[in-house]
Amino acid sequence: MKVALVHDYLTQRGGAERVFELLCKRYPDADIFTSLYDPQHSIDLGDRVVRTTYLQKIPNAPKYFKLLAPLYYSAFRSLDLSEYDLIISSSTTFAKGVRKRPDAKHVCFCHNVTRFLWDTKTYLREYTAYRRFYPLLEGVFQWMRQADLRYSQEPDLYIANSSVVARRIHQTYGKPAQVVNYPIDSNQFTFSDQKEDFYLASARLLSYKRIDVIVEAFNWLGWSLLITGDGPERETLQARAMNNIQFLGHVPDATRKQLMAKSRSVIVTALEDYGLVPIEANASGTPVIAYGAGGVLDTQVPGTTGVFFKSQTPEALHAALLKARTIPWNYRNIREHALSHFSETVFFESVDQVIQGVLGD
Repeated sequence: MKVALVHDYLTQRGGAERVFELLCKRYPDADIFTSLYDPQHSIDLGDRVVRTTYLQKIPNAPKYFKLLAPLYYSAFRSLDLSEYDLIISSSTTFAKGVRKRPDAKHVCFCHNVTRFLWDTKTYLREYTAYRRFYPLLEGVFQWMRQADLRYSQEPDLYIANSSVVARRIHQTYGKPAQVVNYPIDSNQFTFSDQKEDFYLASARLLSYKRIDVIVEAFNWLGWSLLITGDGPERETLQARAMNNIQFLGHVPDATRKQLMAKSRSVIVTALEDYGLVPIEANASGTPVIAYGAGGVLDTQVPGTTGVFFKSQTPEALHAALLKARTIPWNYRNIREHALSHFSETVFFESVDQVIQGVLGD
């Protein structure tokens, strides 16, 4: 059986790219396709050949890949995948639209519906540089939404990383999706049941991450808070923070691993489609205090691995922090839950079962 692996673009390294990296390791003989490839800024594929589209020939295309959005559909449709029996795409946008033979199968790991098309206002809040072009963009987006709906019918099966993403796929594309929670590399995290007197937030400092809620709550409490990560909100957040809050910026993986293991709790205030940080915290034996919506509903057990709060407000987080102090956490059970549900072994057992089901149809 000849297998093709397809990803939207390999120009950055994020959660979607990490999943694609796992798929590449799982299928070492598969051919790899993407629209644009920048090996200096994306996942490590060793000496494997990465086949790209005509967009790769555009000067500086990997750097300005977002500006090429209207061209991606035609780029992926131009790929000749007629010799492949199984196509596995990894997509939040365009890769799901590749062509296949009528008798071939296409399984799409859909990390989300195309956000800039179906949640445009939220997307533009994060990318303010594009906001002033909204009147022009909306006309283009209307055309692209129709294309997105049309090409979303290409995959034979969708795999979603969480229940909330599965619902979006069904609501937007009219296609059912099977939920397979994405894994973490448990070897990258260390366990400790000796917690220190500080809390941790680990996130990019973007507006939708709602780090402002955490800062305000800890300003009231005066408890020690460490924040790792960087982003355009950092200066504003630091200006609002009291002396009990430290911004560490980007930290080495080894430092982050120790902080995860030693903190009292890791705090997540964003509405995440899935979210690996809560699972990473649990793999370190650390409970999570999280906004109770989105992906955490699939990964956390209230009272056992973490505490939920119902609104993205300092008041709600404040109450959850006080509640968490009253819970006699079993740190080993927290870690065991993460390892037994979100390891790479468990992930690929589920993936193999799903793909065999598709091939057996």
